[in-house]
Amino acid sequence: MPKKIFEVFILFWWCLWSLSGVFGVDELKSVSVTEGESVTLNSDTEIQTDDLIMWRTGHNNILIAKIKENNYKTDFPDERFRDRLKLDEKTASLTIMNIRTTDSGLYRVTSSRSKTPLNTFNLTVYARLPVPVISHSSKKSPSSLSNCSLVCSSVLNVSDATLSWYAGISVLSSISVCDLSISLSLPLEIQCLDDSYSCVLNNTISNQTTHVNTQLCGPCSDFNCCCGFTEAVIRLALSALVGVATAAVLVYEFRSRSLQQKKREQTPSNSD
Repeated sequence: MPKKIFEVFILFWWCLWSLSGVFGVDELKSVSVTEGESVTLNSDTEIQTDDLIMWRTGHNNILIAKIKENNYKTDFPDERFRDRLKLDEKTASLTIMNIRTTDSGLYRVTSSRSKTPLNTFNLTVYARLPVPVISHSSKKSPSSLSNCSLVCSSVLNVSDATLSWYAGISVLSSISVCDLSISLSLPLEIQCLDDSYSCVLNNTISNQTTHVNTQLCGPCSDFNCCCGFTEAVIRLALSALVGVATAAVLVYEFRSRSLQQKKREQTPSNSD
């Protein structure tokens, strides 16, 4: 009985393997690119005699390009890609030029010699990121009266992006969005500035960085950093206390020495 079960198990997996050769799903390859650039989707094959290679897109498998081996004639029937597609005459790899965000989606390449797609791609086209803009914040909280309040924003609509404040390589704060119809902004409140602060807008494949202009706020120096009124009063009070304590010690020391001197003058000497 165990032997029979083992044979059935082997037969089952052999059938699955055989069916995958006929109906198997090809591996989905992810490709990301920024709009305006060019991208090449490889067919991973070479055109054979009388071979017909076809590229389709979308869930409806709309034909966008085809090439036949015997005359190397190419055809691009989809008007959306007019003058933006190119097929390699040996491999039938597809190049999409001046790519648009609306070109995102599934792309499949098939051959008349195979019942399954040669390759399937999931293409994601990201919009170009705007350069973030840094300015003074128009809203200040009572605790920020002595501080510098800034805001970083993206002046154009973005999607799938993250806006972050950096001090050097350290992230101070960040905000992410998947889809946005209004501008994205992120505040920052600090006491003083140096050239290590920056605001970065990034997505999966690109980023835009703006460094803070130190003239927006008081600069930090090696010896002092701009401080608020409360901190200045505290420092002044501490300095005054130290001065008073020092004076008291000096007066005590002076009086002690004076008393010792008087005692010596009043005490009769041994010779008398």
